[in-house]
Amino acid sequence: MMNRVVLVGRLTKDPDLRYTPAGVAVATFTLAV
Repeated sequence: MMNRVVLVGRLTKDPDLRYTPAGVAVATFTLAV
């Protein structure tokens, strides 16, 4: 499964990359548009 999202703006802080117990990567970040 592949999801692609394109967002345009400025990151307000560094992205936070975490992994679920199943090994799936999840990135969390805030965006100023």
